[in-house]
Parts: sequence; C-alpha cells; structure tokens
Amino acid sequence: MKVEHNIRDTSHNAANSKKTTGKPAKQQKAKPKAQPESQGQASSSSADNTNAVDALPLVHQQRLLSSFASVFQPVLASPAFATILQEVKAALYARDFDAAFTSAKPESLDAYAARWSPTRALAYAVVLLGIAEHLEGLEVQVKKAEDEAGAEVAEAAEGLQKLIVEDKTGDAPRDQNSSSPPSTDDQEVPPAAEDDAVTPPPPASEPTEANTTVTPKTTTQIKKEIKILSIGGGAAELAALAAYLSQQPAYLKGTITCLDAAPWAPVVSKLHAALTVPPPASRYANEAQATAAALVDPAARLSSSFSHLDALTMSRDQLSQTIGKEVLLITLLFTLNELYTAAGIGKTTAFLLNLTATVPLGSLLLVVDSPGSYSEAAVGKESKKYPMQWLMDHTLVNKPQKDGVFPGCRWEKVESNDSVWFRLAESLNYPIPLENMRYQMHLYRATKP
Repeated sequence: MKVEHNIRDTSHNAANSKKTTGKPAKQQKAKPKAQPESQGQASSSSADNTNAVDALPLVHQQRLLSSFASVFQPVLASPAFATILQEVKAALYARDFDAAFTSAKPESLDAYAARWSPTRALAYAVVLLGIAEHLEGLEVQVKKAEDEAGAEVAEAAEGLQKLIVEDKTGDAPRDQNSSSPPSTDDQEVPPAAEDDAVTPPPPASEPTEANTTVTPKTTTQIKKEIKILSIGGGAAELAALAAYLSQQPAYLKGTITCLDAAPWAPVVSKLHAALTVPPPASRYANEAQATAAALVDPAARLSSSFSHLDALTMSRDQLSQTIGKEVLLITLLFTLNELYTAAGIGKTTAFLLNLTATVPLGSLLLVVDSPGSYSEAAVGKESKKYPMQWLMDHTLVNKPQKDGVFPGCRWEKVESNDSVWFRLAESLNYPIPLENMRYQMHLYRATKP
C-alpha cells in the first residue's frame, strides 16, 4: 500500500481542499497555512526545525517542484481535480487503502502524487542530506563490467589503427586465414599516381576518436553508486534521491527500487524523466527559464525501478533476492505506522524480522513517520496503544536473540529525532498550495549479532 500521507494532518482537511479549483492555476507561492509552534515542541532527543535552504538550495527545491508541476500538469489543470482529491481523502479517512491506492484509477494516483508528494519529497531530501555522512559509507564502486567493455573497445580501436597505419606503409602482415593466395606481385606494384582512381584508406584518427569519446564519458564520470530500496515508496522517494544527488559529486550515481502494492510504476517512470531531462523552454521564457537544467545531470546518475509487490506477503527468500548482497539504504517513509495500523503488529513484526534476517551488514534503515500520538498502534484485546517508535525498537534493538527467531543482524540506532518541522520557503512556486509537515526520524545500522 502507498502510505505516504498522515491522514490526520491538516493537509487533508476539507477546508484546505477548497483552495484547489479545477481551473488551470497560475504558479502560487508554496507558503503553508500558519500552524501553532507548540505543535512542534520536541523532546530532548529531537530537532525542532530543519533549515531546508542550508541543506538544499532554493534553486534545486524549485527544480524539484517544477518537475512535479510539469509531469502532473494535466491532472492539476483538470476540472475534476478537486473531486478526485475528495475521493482519495474519503478513502484515506476510512482506512480503505485498497480504494485509495491498490485499485485506484491512474488519475487518482496522479492526483495524490501531485498534491501530497512534493512536500514529502523536499522533506525527505533534507533528511537524506542530513544523514549524508552515514550514506557515504554505503557508496560502492560501480561494477567493472562497463570499464572492461570499454577497455576492449579501446584495444580493438588501437588494433584497427595499427592495421591502417601498417597497411598505408605497406608493412601489414598477411592474414593466415585468408582464402586468397599470397601474390608475389604485390610488392612490385608501384605507388599509385596522384591522379589514379584509387580510394584512399580512411584517416587514421577516425576509428580511434569514434571509440574513445564514447566509453570514457560514461565510465570515468560515474565511479560510485548508492542503492536504495524504498518500501512503500514512489514519487516522493524518487524525487528526494534526485535532490540528494544534486548536492553530491558528479561521480556518484543513485539507484532506487520503489516497492509497493499499489501500481505506481507509471508515476515513477514519468517523474524520473522529468527529473533527468531539462524542461522545454517556452518561446516566451526568460533567460533563467530558457537555461533551466534538470535536477539530475547527467541523466545516467539516476536509475529507478518499481516493483509491484506487497512487502508483507513476500517470503524471506523473495525479500533477500530483492535486497541483494550489497550494502544499501532501506527506507520506510510514512509507511511503518500504517503497516502496524492496517496489517497488525503480528504481520508487521514478521516483516521486520525477515528484513533483519536478510539485510547485508553495514546497511542502513531509515524510518520517517508522523510524530507523537499520530503514530500509535493498538495491541491486544484491550487495544492498548503503543508508540510506533517503541514497537520498532522492541523488535529491532531490544528484542533478545532466540534460535530461529532472530537470525541475521542486530540493529544499532545511530540517529533519532522525535519531532522535526519541515517548513517550505515562501519564495517557492507550485500550481496549488502546499503545507509544512512534521515528522519523526530514526536511523538504524545493521551490525553483527
């Protein structure tokens, strides 16, 4: 299920939805509705505010928002946009995730992504940039297959160049497998006159140049890669990775697999294109607009895929195959609390234990969700409520190891914030109003048992 929302958040109130009309809207300031500061009061282990501008420059924040605006312009401008949003909200309030996501129409998924994913994406990007020091430990050298292939091409080009030069000087060795017998007259043939109709060999520089300008460009620039498996992920997670890469060295590539039970593949695919291709310049565009760049450049630095699977029904072997053997970042962004709530503690705990049993040592697990009482799950017949963070720590950190029950890694909590505000800059533009958001964040590292 796609659970990227906080259904008790003000961003889903009907009052806010009235701001959205079916008419094509001009770019509006993304300034959120004022919210009381007391809501964001954090515990001693939390950071009350994040300075998004310090982490991600405004120009890159705007590029991210512009990518969303471009991709989802049809639904944003649709007269039915407000109606579609109301239908999505109604399903969310009823906890009917099948209607909201799994069996939703494509236009409903587009509307959700256009309405609620942009703010999430910016907030997630700030979170990733805030843990960049930890993410550096996940960077691995790109596989050498491309380099080896490039070396073979270069070697072949060098051999071809040598043959051309030798042939031009008359020193070329004869092919032992040639079907033509060697001629003793070859050496006696005088050089061709200038006006003889002889086709000269191609310039020696052409083959070498054609082969050496292709391979190094793609193999020398991208040297390292960071991999992400985003469970319950989609548009916001993909855009967040793109924003993160925009602040990293050009040699770093990001690869993300979004896994969800809802059919988000079309959304992920078209957003990926918008994040990696410069927007077309209008004939009326000013100089800044005409030279607008893609958020990720070159496009080869970002790779994405979507797996239409339900994480809760995956076997341990399936999960292991999806995760792979290399260190990676696994994310549960506004997902874990909904798993506890919708699927129950038993199934969610089983999923976390399977994750624990299959994740490579050194990998990171990032959990972002609604703060405080918004993230509670009921346990037992009396429906006693427990905070999501407590349940998570009980399973991942505090649970004693038992034979056959807790194989795999142990999780070390490396960062934790109980309540953080993400606030949008007033200068940002988006076709419809967006809101600030508040979240809790916890980062774990897989260590030896």
